[in-house]
Parts: sequence; C-alpha cells; structure tokens
Amino acid sequence: MSSQLSTCTLTRTTTVAAGAFAPGHLGGLTQHIPFELVDNVLEETKTVQVRVRTLPSRVGIYFVLALGLFPSLGYRRVWDKLVAGLSGIDHGLPSEAALRQWRRRLGPEPIEALFDTLAVPLARPTTTGACYRRWRTVAFDGCSSLKAPDLPRIRALLGKVRHHWGMSGYPALRLTVLCETGTRGLLGAVFGPSENGETVQAAELLPRLTPQMLLLADRAFDGDAFLRAVSDTGSQFLIRLCAHRRPAVLAVLPDGSYLTRFRGLRVRIIEADITLTASNGQRITGHYRLATTLLDHRHDPAEALIRLYHERWEIESAFYSLRHTLLTGRVLRSQDPRGLEQEVWALLTLYQVIRMAMVEAVESVPGADPDRASFTVALQAARDQVIRADHILPPSSGFTTSGISTAVRSALLPPRRARTSARKVKCPTSRYPANPTSEHSLTSQNVTGLAVEIRIQPTSSAEHGRSGQRNQVLQHMRTSPHRPWHARELATALALAHYDSFCVQLSRWTREGLLEKTANATYKLAPECLLPTETGGA
Repeated sequence: MSSQLSTCTLTRTTTVAAGAFAPGHLGGLTQHIPFELVDNVLEETKTVQVRVRTLPSRVGIYFVLALGLFPSLGYRRVWDKLVAGLSGIDHGLPSEAALRQWRRRLGPEPIEALFDTLAVPLARPTTTGACYRRWRTVAFDGCSSLKAPDLPRIRALLGKVRHHWGMSGYPALRLTVLCETGTRGLLGAVFGPSENGETVQAAELLPRLTPQMLLLADRAFDGDAFLRAVSDTGSQFLIRLCAHRRPAVLAVLPDGSYLTRFRGLRVRIIEADITLTASNGQRITGHYRLATTLLDHRHDPAEALIRLYHERWEIESAFYSLRHTLLTGRVLRSQDPRGLEQEVWALLTLYQVIRMAMVEAVESVPGADPDRASFTVALQAARDQVIRADHILPPSSGFTTSGISTAVRSALLPPRRARTSARKVKCPTSRYPANPTSEHSLTSQNVTGLAVEIRIQPTSSAEHGRSGQRNQVLQHMRTSPHRPWHARELATALALAHYDSFCVQLSRWTREGLLEKTANATYKLAPECLLPTETGGA
C-alpha cells in the first residue's frame, strides 16, 4: 500500500515603503493612515528626523500605534510583529533602549495631530441609524476607568481617587469624548486628571459641534450655562435633566410637552414614564425628563424623541471597545507624563481607524446597520494583517479595501435585540456604591414590550398650584400678559402668606429671564415668555 504526498508552493508579493521605511506600516489599517498623511503630520509638528537612519520618524508613528494593537507585548516583540512579513528586507534589529528613546523623541504632538485629522464623522447621511431627520446624532460622555502606572511622576500628574474604602489602587485618567452614535466613531477627545469634571472637559469639545448635529447627553450636562453654550454652536440638543429640576411651564403643547426658558434659552421639556416588560415577566418603570431645542411638536413628537434618546447609550459601547477590547483592561504602559499622553492619543487614533474600516465594510452591505459590525473581529483581523504585512497599499483599481473589511462583512452580527440588565459595580473598591434595591435583573433579559406614557402638564392655575408657586404666578400673570403686576397684588390674588420671601422669589425669576422688573416691586412677563397669540397687543 503506497501513498503519495503532493505539495504546492504559494507565493505572495508584499509592497512596502523602500529602505529603512519598510517596517513603517499597520497592515490593512495603513490604507486609512497613508504614508503621505503621516509625513504631513510630522512636518507640521516639526518632528521629522534630521538624517534617515534605521529608525525614521515615519516608522516611529506606526510603531507607537502598533504598541496599542499589542498591549501585552514589550517593545521588541511589537517590532517583531511589524517585520514578521518583511522577509528578505534588511530592516535592522533595534534594542529595547533604542525603541524607547525613539518613542520619547517623537513625543505626543504628532500622534495628537494625527488623531485630530482622523476625528471626523464616519457615516454618510444615508447610513442606517446615523441621523435623526436632517441631524447627525452625537453624544458627550466621560470615562474614568483608564488606569495608569502607580509611580511618583504619574501620581503627581493624576493623583488618586478617594472613595469610601480608601484610596484607589492606580491613578486614573478621565477621558471625555464626542462620539457619533450611529458608528461610534470619535469626533474629538479630551483627557486629564480624574478631578476634572466631564462638563469642564466637554466644554473644550464644543467647537466640534456643527449646526448639522443633534447632541444627546445625560444628566451631568444639564447646567444652564452648558446648554446655552451648546445652543450657541448652532447644533440642537436632547439632554436629560436632573430629577430635582422643576422648569417653569410657559406653554403646554398638544403632545403633552411644554415650553420653558433656561437663562434666556427657549427649550421644550418632555416628561414621560417608560415601562418595559422583560422576557421573565418583570416590569420596570422609570421616569425621564428631557430638554430639547426641537420646539415643533408636529415635526418632532414627544414619543419619538423619548425613543431617540436611547441612542445616547451607543457611546458606552465605544468606551467598552476602547477600554476592554482594545486595551484588554490593562494598565497603560507609559511611566512618564509625556509618554502617557502619547499612548492615549495613539489608542484613540487606533480605535478611530478600526471604526473607519468597520464603517467601510458595513456600508458595502445595503441596509446594514453599523451596530452589526464586530469590533473584536475587526481588531483581530487588523493584528493578523500587521503580522503578515498584508494590504498595506490599496489595490491598483483605486478603491480602498482591506482584509479587515472582508472579515467584518463575513462575520456580521445579527440585528440587535432589545435587552435590559442592571448596571453593575464590578470593582470591589469602586467609589460608586452598589444599588441592591435596583429593579433590574442582574442577568441580561430580552425586552418583550416597551410602553411610553407622556406626562400631560396641567393648564389651569389651580392645577399648576400643585406643581409649584412659580407656575401658579406665571399663569395668573398670563390672564393679562402685557400689564405690570405689583408683588402685593399677586400675593393677595394667590393667597400667599409670606410676602417677603415671595419678593425674593420674584427677583430670582427675573434673573432667570421669566419676568421683567418695571418699577419697585412691580413685574410683568418677559417678552420672550409671551405666547405667539399674546404678542400682538400691548
């Protein structure tokens, strides 16, 4: 009995940059960070090498990005990944010390400039789930779970978080981003010590908002000054308000929402009770109060905006991909402040170009939602192509394509299911206390039903009296909206016993832009608070 063994020889041609620049690549991701872009960034930041030696500056940019692709490997092992597919090319063998000094010479500036160039909207206007009507939906949020090495230089920069169990184990960075919710791509980022609040960092990102955007944000961003700053950019917003806020009711709209003013800014308030039914039969109810600059209830019904607000949670998926999938939950490797800054910008840049490849793949499938693209699949494909030095340059046809796109398309996730689960405090020393009274199930449950009930606001003065003295006063003054009212007259008409405290309240409502003081203790409705039917007379 005999057997024959047949063999075949496979050949593969790899096209890379010439000479000492050959190791400078990122596999298929190089098509999104081409050589020309890196060279321009180096020239702008004045970090181009003086003489071309074994380690040119362009190769250094790709090496720093590759460190983020392989967070568990040392410098030499990452270098080996870059040159593994470059057989037959004399690429040198730098030492760990040379690689470390090389990275230090580059600094964070060129990586930051590279991220700023790539931090652009990724979706087309026709991409599924990217827009609400004519606005691209974006979101603000912060993440404080990026851990840095516990070293004196890092502690001096970041400090440590104090919680009810004591001090945190590692210094933590606070990262705040502006994210495109449809694709989870980044439009901007700010990071620094965790003591810096989210709104302080988000204020630095406001110039990145445009009139073509609709901002979604949680209760941390509901301050009057911040809302005014967002509105001044020309963009729209849909932001949840804190439970303790009681906006004035200036006009009730037919869909149950109402108009009010925040420091002169005209907004619309939507209050709703949302009840979901889980697959285990459990019913969970939550109350939401949203503020928006979309004032027309006919084009933007209250229930549609309540359901749209759920898109804000897409930014949490972006943080999960960055912190747990890309970084695998590890502590950042850099041991000095400038190296830490460079590393974070590199991680953000790497995350962005992976998202670019994912969006490219999904948009080639008609009607596919970017939610169906797997970040894990794209990341593994990117690592494989770095090792093989594959798809570095686009094909001769001129169309940008890579094996990453092919891998993502072949492993599209099924359409997302509506699910609910409790928000868990996973760290035993977290500064956030656990909530044992939460109604949510600890295990993920499919949502079988979702009911939205808009809270209809009262319209009569008597009914408003139960909602707050301010609304009662405004409704009474609306019976004759153009004449001045003396404080004593209002107090008598509404049977208010504490006249002095009532005068203090009238002064506060004047500062808020609801009233206009015409004489001593005399007020009338501010012109901005008049309804369209009340502006004709004097």
